[in-house]
Amino acid sequence: MRYLNPARGLTLCILLTMFLYPLKGKAQAVKTSGQINFIENSWGEALKQAAAKNKYIFVDAYATWCGPCKMLKATTFKNNKVAEFYNNNFVNVAIDMEKGDGPQLAAQWGLQAYPTMIIFNSKGKAVYGTVGFIRPDDLIKFGVKALNK
Repeated sequence: MRYLNPARGLTLCILLTMFLYPLKGKAQAVKTSGQINFIENSWGEALKQAAAKNKYIFVDAYATWCGPCKMLKATTFKNNKVAEFYNNNFVNVAIDMEKGDGPQLAAQWGLQAYPTMIIFNSKGKAVYGTVGFIRPDDLIKFGVKALNK
């Protein structure tokens, strides 16, 4: 029976720690990004990325004066589980519906209240939507339902 030389075992432990410890930190940083990563005010860019990645698009249609919109950004969109789910499964875009292409898109999509959250397929066809503030667990359920349609 062979035994490991204690000095050699210590060296092996140190080397493993040196190589594996940085990986642990990087994995945590990606997993807990802390918020949904949104493309800001560019429906065209969202469509382009969705087509390239073959992903659905999650749209946060908001107005700057909207209280529930601000609450979503401060709470639900910063929930770690929500961020991980949406960043992994969707191309995310936040659009101010009163600036740039926002008014035209609001009319095209028939929006009447904010916040409105819509999930589109990669070709830009609406799949599922909801209006109003939504809690983290319910936003994940919303995304799962859209992916299953």
